Amino acid sequence: MTQVEDDTVAPGNALAWTATSEEAFAHATAVIPGGVNSPVRAYRSVGGTPRFLESALGAYVRDVEGRDYVDLVGSWGPALLGHAHPQVVEAVQQAAARGLGFGAPTTTEVELVDEIRDRVPVAERVRLVSTGTEAVMTALRLARAWTGRDKIVKFAGCYHGHSDSLLAEAGSGIATLALPGSAGVTAAVAAETIVVPYNDVAALQAVFDEHGASIAAVITEAAPANMGVVPPLPGFNRELRRITQHHDAVLIQDEVLTGFRVGRAGWWGLEGASEQWAPDLLTFGKVIGGGLPVAAVAGRADIMEQLAPVGPVYQAGTLSGNPVATAAGLATLRLADAEAYARVDAAAVHLRRAVTGALAEAGVPHALQWAGSLFSVVFGEQAAAEGARDYACVQASEHWRYGPFFHALLEAGVLAPPSPFEAWFVSAAHDETVLDQVIEALPAAAQAAAEARAPE
Repeated sequence: MTQVEDDTVAPGNALAWTATSEEAFAHATAVIPGGVNSPVRAYRSVGGTPRFLESALGAYVRDVEGRDYVDLVGSWGPALLGHAHPQVVEAVQQAAARGLGFGAPTTTEVELVDEIRDRVPVAERVRLVSTGTEAVMTALRLARAWTGRDKIVKFAGCYHGHSDSLLAEAGSGIATLALPGSAGVTAAVAAETIVVPYNDVAALQAVFDEHGASIAAVITEAAPANMGVVPPLPGFNRELRRITQHHDAVLIQDEVLTGFRVGRAGWWGLEGASEQWAPDLLTFGKVIGGGLPVAAVAGRADIMEQLAPVGPVYQAGTLSGNPVATAAGLATLRLADAEAYARVDAAAVHLRRAVTGALAEAGVPHALQWAGSLFSVVFGEQAAAEGARDYACVQASEHWRYGPFFHALLEAGVLAPPSPFEAWFVSAAHDETVLDQVIEALPAAAQAAAEARAPE
């Protein structure tokens, strides 16, 4: 092992060793803001040093020190089948051997779009992009162009990427860092966004009664999972559809997290299809890239065909529809059959019961909330009595219990999300042996949560 001679890293100096996560993080903080390339990875919400990972296989990840962990993060959603599924890896290798990118159309991207449309028939047209943030930005631009209006309505605690107008009370990384929004967002941009409490139909109706003529769109997470999991109340999404239709506003359903993870057709397939309603636009990500950067905006043909080159709404991207990334996504979706979803659902149910059972045994007041196979824990007497139905409930919870809970799991070889404001993810690779390892770690973690004390 070769070590650097001082704490200063010269520009362009490559880190030729990674002996420990602590040393890797110390180096990273000298060259990357906060030492990470996405804020939640910094462990600010739970304390301690983030684990630097070097590999993953199936239900496990391995850090730079060679320690293995049961992974309950799943790359924040894409690892539906488990990490490094052999057939997905093979598809990526074959695609890479043909070239890493062309900046030109390929048949693979069309096949991926066909797979998306087959699963979600209301996605009449699909435009591939690289990130969920980019998909949402495009959806908002389409909504404003289609309606000729400027204002957007979002729900407190829902996260739709880091575009300027959607960072107000955004949950996830914003909540983790205890920031109300973000520096650098202008007052003029912020004024175009109206924030409404989640699951509150009356509040949304009041906003439309006052501002309906200027509202271009309502955007919502199909089932929020970025303030922890806060499922929609029965009929809530249907009411969003009714109100937006009445006022000729666009309904954008963000399925970047839920799309093709909670079921073959995402949350819309679980709810909208049976209730016979559909959003105007949807955004997808995560699973459709199989671990590589692919996202999409999709929906009604008449709105989607406002996009250039057939319409006046400009959107472009050199890496959009990248052949290697779309090969990963296509292989993942083709392998995500009914049996795979059944394994994911069964693993989630089994683990949910184990988590809530361990916490109850340790006398920790909590609510275990879920939406499909996504779930999270909300600590506190109020949560235990009533659940958490919106962002205010989550903020009022005893989330300081989560850090000790997290670290006890980590010491036992279980990597949970490093934030109480994130969903837990399982995969088709989380079999009984894997789940037993988590279950064995839960009593000590629950006791750590029970012994936690609120900060003064």
